[in-house]
Amino acid sequence: MFKKKGVQMRMFIAMLMVAATMMTGCAQEQRQAKAATPPQQTAKYVFFFIGDGMGIPQRTATSAFLGRELCIDKMPAQGITTTYANDRFITGSAASATALASGQKTNINYIGVDPNLKAVKTVAEIAKQQGKKVGIVSSVSIDHATPAAFYAHVKTRKMYHEIDHALADSGFDFFGGGGLKDPTGKKSKKPLGDALEKAKKNGYKIIDDKADFMALKPGDGKVLAWNNWLQDGKAMPYVMDMTNKDITLPEFTSKAIEMLDNDKGFFLMVEGGKIDWACHANDAAASLKNTVAFDDAVKIALDFYNKHPKETLIVVTGDHECGGLTVGFAGTQYASNYDLISAQKVSFQKFSDEVMKRFRAENGDKASFAAVKPLITKYFGLKFSGDSKADKLVLKPFEVEMIRSAFERSMTGQKEESSSPETYLLYGGYEPLTVTLTHVLNNKAGLGWTSYKHTGVPVSTSAIGVASETFNGSYDNTDVGLKIMAVLGAEPKVQHIN
Repeated sequence: MFKKKGVQMRMFIAMLMVAATMMTGCAQEQRQAKAATPPQQTAKYVFFFIGDGMGIPQRTATSAFLGRELCIDKMPAQGITTTYANDRFITGSAASATALASGQKTNINYIGVDPNLKAVKTVAEIAKQQGKKVGIVSSVSIDHATPAAFYAHVKTRKMYHEIDHALADSGFDFFGGGGLKDPTGKKSKKPLGDALEKAKKNGYKIIDDKADFMALKPGDGKVLAWNNWLQDGKAMPYVMDMTNKDITLPEFTSKAIEMLDNDKGFFLMVEGGKIDWACHANDAAASLKNTVAFDDAVKIALDFYNKHPKETLIVVTGDHECGGLTVGFAGTQYASNYDLISAQKVSFQKFSDEVMKRFRAENGDKASFAAVKPLITKYFGLKFSGDSKADKLVLKPFEVEMIRSAFERSMTGQKEESSSPETYLLYGGYEPLTVTLTHVLNNKAGLGWTSYKHTGVPVSTSAIGVASETFNGSYDNTDVGLKIMAVLGAEPKVQHIN
C-alpha cells in the first residue's frame, strides 16, 4: 500500500513538473513576444537606474520611513520582474546585471557572457556604437559586478584587474562613483599592466577631488572620477556617514548628465550599490537612507526628462532583493515605529571600523559592558533605563542580554569566520555587537530580516518616457534589457560578440 502511494506521489510530482514546464514555456514565449514588439518611437536619451538589493520591501520601507511616496513609485509604468539566474534560483549581482544589460540569462558570477562563456553585447555598448555618449555611475567600486556587466566580458566578477582594463578600453565617456579594486594586477594571475595608466593614455581625465569634479565641463573629455573617501571595498561612504566633502550619488548623476549631453544623445546607468551592502549587514537605517539618495538621483533624471519628455526614457529596477527584509516584525505585532530608525547616527560600517576600534584602543579587550553603554545610546539611541512602554527606545531585559552577549563575543574576537551555524544565524559574518544593535533597533521599528544574503522574490520595475508603457506588467529581468534595446532602436535580441 505504501509502495503504491509512493509511486502515485512520484507520478503526481512528475505531472506537476511537466505542467510547470509547459506554463513556463508559454510565459517565456509571451515575454519574448512582448519584448520583441518594437516601440513606435526610439529614445535619444536613456537612463537606467539599478538599485542593488532594492526589492519591493526596500522601496516600501523607505516610503514608510519618509512618510511619502518615492519618486520611482509615482512613475506611470510599473512592472514586476523575476530575477533568477541560469544556474540558481536566488541570483547574484553579476548574473542579474548581465541579464539586465544584455537580455541574456547567465550563471552566478559570470559578467557579460552567456552560460557557455560567449561574450554578449550590452545596451551600453549598443548605445556607444550608435554614436551616443555613455556613462556608468555606481556608489560601490566602479569595477563591481553591476557596473562591470555593462562594459566587461569575463568568466567571474572577481577578475577585477581584467575588468579594470575593460573599463580603460571601453571608450565610454564617463565613469563615476567608487574606485578600482585591482588596477595594477596585484590579485591577478596574469597582470596586464596598470589599468589607470592605460585609461590616461586612452584619454581619461582621472579625478578624486570634489572641487575638481564639480568644476568639470563638457569640453574636458572622458572622465574617470571617484569620491576621495572610499569607506569600504573601494566604495563610496554610506549616505549617513558622508560629510560635505563627499560627492553624493545625485551629484555624480547631475555631473554625468552635464558631461554626456550632446546632439546624438546618451545612455546613462546609475547603480545604488550600497543599498545592497547595508541589507547584507541587516542595517535598515543605512539601507533606507541610501535608497533615499538613489531616489534623489532619479529626481535629477526626472528634471532632465521634463525638459525632453518626447526624447527620454527612464527605467528603474532592482537586480534582486537582499536580506529578506520584512515590513513587519513579530515583536511589534501590527505596530510600526519607523521614526525610531532616525535614532541611529552612523552606519554599521562606521560603528565597527571607527567607534568600536577607538573603544578597544582606549579600553582594551577586557572593557566592561558598562563602559560601552553610553556609545550604544549615542549612536543607536537605545536606552538602558526608563519606561519601555512610554519610550520605545528603552531596552527590555531580554534585549539587554542579547546586546551583552554580543558585546562579549566582540571583545573576545569572535567573528564571522566561526564555523558555528548558530553564530552565523545570529551575526551573519558581521561584528557581533554592531549587527545585534541594528537588529534590536530595526525590530523595535517594526522591521525584520530573514537572511544576510539575497532572496528570490521579484522586484519592481518603473519607467517614464518614450515607450515606457512596455514596462507595465510582469516579465523577467532579461526582458528589461531587451525592451531597452528596442527603445534604443536596436533589434531586441541577445547579440553575441565575435
